[in-house]
Amino acid sequence: MTPAAKNFLEFADVSSEDAVARAREQARALVTELAAAVLPARDRRLAQRLLLGAIDMIASNPGTLDLKIAAATIEEMGDAYRVFAPYSAAPKVTIFGSARTTQDDPLYANARDVAAQLAAQGWMIITGAGPGIMQAGMEGAGREHSIGVSIRLPFEQGANPVIAGDDKFVSMKYFFTRKLMLIKESKGFISLPGGFGTIDETFELLTLTQTGKGLPVPIVLLDTPGDPYWETLDEFIRGQLVRRGLVSASDPGLYFITDDTAAAVREIVSFYRNYESIRYVGDTLVLRLRHEPTAEQLDELNEQFGYLCASGRIEASGPLEPELREHDSIELPRLAFHFAKHGYGDLRALINAVNSFQEEPA
Repeated sequence: MTPAAKNFLEFADVSSEDAVARAREQARALVTELAAAVLPARDRRLAQRLLLGAIDMIASNPGTLDLKIAAATIEEMGDAYRVFAPYSAAPKVTIFGSARTTQDDPLYANARDVAAQLAAQGWMIITGAGPGIMQAGMEGAGREHSIGVSIRLPFEQGANPVIAGDDKFVSMKYFFTRKLMLIKESKGFISLPGGFGTIDETFELLTLTQTGKGLPVPIVLLDTPGDPYWETLDEFIRGQLVRRGLVSASDPGLYFITDDTAAAVREIVSFYRNYESIRYVGDTLVLRLRHEPTAEQLDELNEQFGYLCASGRIEASGPLEPELREHDSIELPRLAFHFAKHGYGDLRALINAVNSFQEEPA
């Protein structure tokens, strides 16, 4: 037993405030020792922060229910990380939609068709692993290209037959941890009509993108011909939210509505035909691109979107020092500017403009 562990145990059963404070410090020393001895050097500081946060929370004497929630959350996230880890390099699309959609509904066919088209182009499909639209998406993608993140509910029977028993399936107790994994792992999203859960997932995704808490991503709202579910919602957003100033006029640009599965796939794939990824380095927003813009294209971007800069201009750039240090996509050309950190719908329009410099994929 290490000295830090021995000292920690000496104070562990003592209830005075001084003793608790000393026990906490000893626990911190023990975590530091453990981190130096066994944790990977790359993320040692973050791993240490996680362990110390758990110790501080336990030392605050939370209730039993609070401890249950915290413990289950960490366990569920760990399970999900292990499921996704082997597929980190594969591009993924999450499909949202109703568990109640029947197999004879045109929406079911749409979900199956759009997933099949994406899988044929190398994308993996993530769904909530239940019946209805979720099962349709997995049928279209096939078991090999499907990942399931289910929620345990008293009235649903677990995973659908496409993904049940597969290594690419994880079951979760809490909606918030499930939603995190459904959103965190994907580079694109398709929402088909659904109930409260689908609307909740779709609007949380839009909120994350609108506020900059989530990365810019293509968000497709997929209807069927003659059944304008999402068009009706769009009318509400424009007629009520935009008109009242509750969202920005550019925010409807965060999503794309169509009843054509080929157009839905094109919206997902085309988003990455020039734009590759985004990162902040201090106050500088860095857009990593596949193709360097010309001087004329750069002038065009500044003319259209210069108002997004808190200062200066949108400039062509090589990798910045932290990116070089971390070997973060250093082979790619970049655009860099001091983003004013508002108007994320306009930032999406800037990405669309950057993508327009390259031809549509065939």
